[in-house]
Amino acid sequence: MTATIRMVATDLDGTLLRPDGAVSPRARAALRAARARGLEVVIVTGRPPRGVRRLELRGCAAVAVCANGALLYDLAADRLLDCRSIPAAVVTRLVADLRRAAPGAVFAAEAGLTFCREPAWPAGDLLDQRDAVVEDAPRFADRGVAKLLVRHPRMDQKLLLPLAEAVAGDDAVVTRSGLELLEVSAAGVTKASALQRLCDGLGIAAAEVVALGDMVNDLPMLRWAGHAVAVAGAHPDVLAAADEVIAGNDHDGVAAYLERLLTGGDVEGSGA
Repeated sequence: MTATIRMVATDLDGTLLRPDGAVSPRARAALRAARARGLEVVIVTGRPPRGVRRLELRGCAAVAVCANGALLYDLAADRLLDCRSIPAAVVTRLVADLRRAAPGAVFAAEAGLTFCREPAWPAGDLLDQRDAVVEDAPRFADRGVAKLLVRHPRMDQKLLLPLAEAVAGDDAVVTRSGLELLEVSAAGVTKASALQRLCDGLGIAAAEVVALGDMVNDLPMLRWAGHAVAVAGAHPDVLAAADEVIAGNDHDGVAAYLERLLTGGDVEGSGA
């Protein structure tokens, strides 16, 4: 690293979280120690706010970038700070065109703090859906869709992805995480774009940010940040983009990295 670090931005699933989906005590302690030194710690995830809330990360970070950059969520206040929705007309078109391109496709959506799914979407497939709104996908457009979710009961994700990218064109961003589904955001919305908005408000340069991740939806922020860190076992494209590879989430790689960072003298913050 050639710049002083002022922000740490970490992905959750496959990166910070253990394979069982929990945050280890060591990781919690490392995140809190980083904040105590004055570092801005940001959770950056494809998960919606409800999926972050259940992890009880208050004290470990102040803000979470959710839905791959579409939502900024205040962990302490349990409220949205910002939402970058897909235009309603684009949602309507995407649903119609994807159904023509891939008959049988099923849709769900993150709309602010609300989860919406079609009746055919598997109940309980994504985190906690007890309060889900069940309705046909064309009606999602009226709710302010932050992220449109697409899956197909018979088509492999690798085949569905190029179809969705072709349908989206320049109107939306299509990506995938570790789940067997595609995630569609508004044009220009990525984990990197959300971090840039946060950093602009804090006066932090991209060169002063360390980003940690494991999947292709992390690539925009890894390429944007001053120092890109991949965990062992990450997607090959992530490993290729990383400046450094650390231990995997099954060995508390992020916690060990933060412990090393805090003792290396490359940290600057309001509490340092």
